[in-house]
Amino acid sequence: MATTRTAISKTAYSKPARRKSGPTAARTGHLGDIELQVMWSRLIAVVEEQAQTLLRTAFSSIVREAGDLSAGVFDARGRMLAQAVTGTPGHVNSMAESVVHFIRHFPLETMKPGDIYICNDPWMGTGHLNDFVLTTPCFHRGKLVALFSCTSHLMDIGGIGFGPDATDVFMEGLYIPMLKLADGGKLNSTLMAMIRANTRLPVDTEGDVYSLANCNDVGARRLIEMMVEFNLDNLDQLADHICDRSREGVLAEIAKLPHGSWKNSMTIDGYDEPVDLVATTTISPKGIHVDYTGTSPAARRGINVPLAYTTAYTVFGLGCIVANRIPNNAGSLAPLTVSAPLGCILNAPKPKPVLARHITGQMLPDVVFGCLRQAIPHRVPAEGTSCLFNITLRGQTGDQLRGNYGFATTFTSNGGTGARPSKDGLSATAYPSGVKGTPVEIAEQIMPVIFWRKQLREDSGGAGKTRGGLGQEIEIGSRIGQPFELLAAFDRIDHPPRGKDGGANGQAASVSLSTGKKLKGKGFQLIQADERLIIKTPGGGGLGNPIDRAPDAIAEDLAEGRVSKRTVQDIYAAGTDKTASPRKVK
Repeated sequence: MATTRTAISKTAYSKPARRKSGPTAARTGHLGDIELQVMWSRLIAVVEEQAQTLLRTAFSSIVREAGDLSAGVFDARGRMLAQAVTGTPGHVNSMAESVVHFIRHFPLETMKPGDIYICNDPWMGTGHLNDFVLTTPCFHRGKLVALFSCTSHLMDIGGIGFGPDATDVFMEGLYIPMLKLADGGKLNSTLMAMIRANTRLPVDTEGDVYSLANCNDVGARRLIEMMVEFNLDNLDQLADHICDRSREGVLAEIAKLPHGSWKNSMTIDGYDEPVDLVATTTISPKGIHVDYTGTSPAARRGINVPLAYTTAYTVFGLGCIVANRIPNNAGSLAPLTVSAPLGCILNAPKPKPVLARHITGQMLPDVVFGCLRQAIPHRVPAEGTSCLFNITLRGQTGDQLRGNYGFATTFTSNGGTGARPSKDGLSATAYPSGVKGTPVEIAEQIMPVIFWRKQLREDSGGAGKTRGGLGQEIEIGSRIGQPFELLAAFDRIDHPPRGKDGGANGQAASVSLSTGKKLKGKGFQLIQADERLIIKTPGGGGLGNPIDRAPDAIAEDLAEGRVSKRTVQDIYAAGTDKTASPRKVK
């Protein structure tokens, strides 16, 4: 997944301390660097098992098929020590702040075994109501030693549904403040009844809550096994080692960069009008700071972003370029800071609608890349699709009289990523979110629709020395002769991914019917039973002048159907004939 980091660093093996022999050595003596490094790697394995438990037991297809989740372990100070490789940066990095809020609402001294805490507050969670965050304290030898936290996206939590049409957060669904889901092992049945009563998918939603609680339990059990094996009373020394080494590693990478400030802007479609995302990135010996002054004000509809989600994707983008081999934790995140004026679309205050915050927030790595490209151009890709092309469909199944609420499902799909300095962009790949596309076979099992077509989109990747990744063409129709709703939440229709350094833009997205009628990129729209929905996702921008592309790469693209003969003739000019006269891109 996109959040993968390795826990091995060169400095981990410097000057290992001698340890005492005997079973109590690790608990009473000073732990050496190698011992700490082994425990660190083990901790990452613990949280990965935690995430896999959630992945394999979740009811929502967006979790079990696409991996839209996060899992992590935190020390008693609320510092994230390790995150699972499986998961999304928007969940993980915003969840890192959530645990601090849980500790503030439920002081450590009041926590006891069997407690579970729950919240989906967008400003204290992961940015919108469809993400439930559960946190569970872990006790060892009678003392609280850690907290496990996890997040997953639930398909339906009531309200208007998973779309951007709301005008305040209260329209968007069930709002759960910081509450106890379980108290000393006793489930809060009143809260569970409230959750079940406020969703179109009561079985799935209840099952997802239990799945979240269970995965934290698995993580806690594995941590206790690890602490028994290494004879640890607490995680204090290990936590300091993880955070200190990671912070030092990031600062060492930042020290290699040129220092200064760089500014970049990107315009995206918005809801009623275009939105300008403006970033100033400052690199100094103390770290990297991104400020979003100049960004458009908050929108009237639900494409706004809480600051925690803005921070999550901004620091992820920075980490990918600057320190991608350093594990993601509180230490490595500390030198990367973010600010945005209150009231702008990237720091929208409550009760602004935020349900489709991913449309805006997932653009931020590309915005930051535009700043970094000015400082370190050889390491930064061109713009890609960035935001997920989530196809959310809702409708009836014909048996509502028997208590069936119909279906409401999100099908994850993706466009192309931007071309990289030495490689082409990736086709139909979700960057920066890291989620997988939902298999057609799964989608057709849980929705009464047929996917008539799902294929790569020829010529959609921007031409360049390295080419942008391809988008997709997807055609969907009803399987039961009933109309269905599209809860559209798409971007890059009016403002496609931009090519860089002479590279061409990726092709723009489009949403239409088989009749040729164009649909809006955002908002509820009804698809009649005899019509088919056609969605074309964007291609990534190209990088470098297309006439410099290797002839062998052009020939392979042509043979694989990635580009057409016309594109080879009109854009790449020389094609596979090295003797032909190249023509520059207009």
